[in-house]
Amino acid sequence: MSKIHVTTTINGEPTEFLCAPDNTMLDVLRGPLGLTGSKEGCSSGDCGACSITVDGRLVCSCLMLAVEAEGHEIGTIEGMAKGGKLQPLQQKFLEHAALQCGICTPGMLVASDALLRKNPNPTEEEVRFWLAGNLCRCTGYDKIVRAVLDAAAEMRR
Repeated sequence: MSKIHVTTTINGEPTEFLCAPDNTMLDVLRGPLGLTGSKEGCSSGDCGACSITVDGRLVCSCLMLAVEAEGHEIGTIEGMAKGGKLQPLQQKFLEHAALQCGICTPGMLVASDALLRKNPNPTEEEVRFWLAGNLCRCTGYDKIVRAVLDAAAEMRR
């Protein structure tokens, strides 16, 4: 099977890679690109552990073919912290102990960031609805929701 050349932008950096036509974006991120923050939880789009953004839209990278990245802006968990400084959502996840085993954390953070970019002042219900596609088996969600609401308040200041 011949490889396909893809030119895209990942976390603000122009990026090129070769992939097989059936490689998922998750395969390429975790493999040749070495961006292992996105986790493979289910391979069926049910858990959200592999969440990324494509042109600002939340996407499960396990369901996206890597060739579909051509010409698009991809955002991953690795692009959240800038210059070694945690993004407010990341800091609030730490402060609220909104993580345990860590499998869901990157997807939760990417999804939460996508929400706050779309709606900087969400209600608790909106946060819970937005994160419904991201499964966590450890925290029970309350700490995650509190962290997102606290980050939203801080980011609006």
